[in-house]
Amino acid sequence: MYLVHETRTSYSCQVTGDRLTKAAVADRALRLADEEGLDAVTVRRLAKELGVTPMALYWHFKNKDELLLGMVDHVLSTVRADANTGDPWQKRLRGVVETVVGVMRTHPSLPILMHAVDKTQTESFNRATNDTLTLLSHAGFTVEEGYWVAMYLLNGCIGIVSGQPGCPPGVPADQEPEWRRQKRVHLEGMPADRFPMMIELASSYRDEPDLDRYYTFAADLLIAGVEAMAAGRR
Repeated sequence: MYLVHETRTSYSCQVTGDRLTKAAVADRALRLADEEGLDAVTVRRLAKELGVTPMALYWHFKNKDELLLGMVDHVLSTVRADANTGDPWQKRLRGVVETVVGVMRTHPSLPILMHAVDKTQTESFNRATNDTLTLLSHAGFTVEEGYWVAMYLLNGCIGIVSGQPGCPPGVPADQEPEWRRQKRVHLEGMPADRFPMMIELASSYRDEPDLDRYYTFAADLLIAGVEAMAAGRR
């Protein structure tokens, strides 16, 4: 499956007549989760954000569990499978990884959200998984093995984004140089006879991390394992 991140037009707040659309409700809930965390997403808070009564939201989602599922389905609906590409499966699989990583970078609440619900109850997740299994079958994996690979890739994408080098989330931009300086000083102060490589690592905190290089390297690392196992089958 080669995934293409579509434009964000579907994320605009839409109204049909006097009623908010399901997509608009899910979109606002997702943005709230990105900005303040998943715990901030409640029907009452969301209704206030949208300027409606809680009952207006129950038209689309009967409870918070349904709302969370709707958020997952909504954000993954921006990922589409391109069945017409003639690229080899390795390149198409890398496209999957890069697209999913991009979505998670845009929506930091998504990894936590996906662990909080049964993803298989959403149309978009099932569609993406089904297409990925088809792609991995072309690489020589059985359906069961392909599912293991798909989960490995999904969790790998989560790990790549959560492990992004640099300052932790919430550190103001003007304080990042000082954060890196303190990190460097801490590493340089370790006992040289016990942690020589950690001391050497300290120099990497002198400048801002090269995120483009990091994400390219991380994708290479993630895909390499799949390619190596597929090559063994052939």
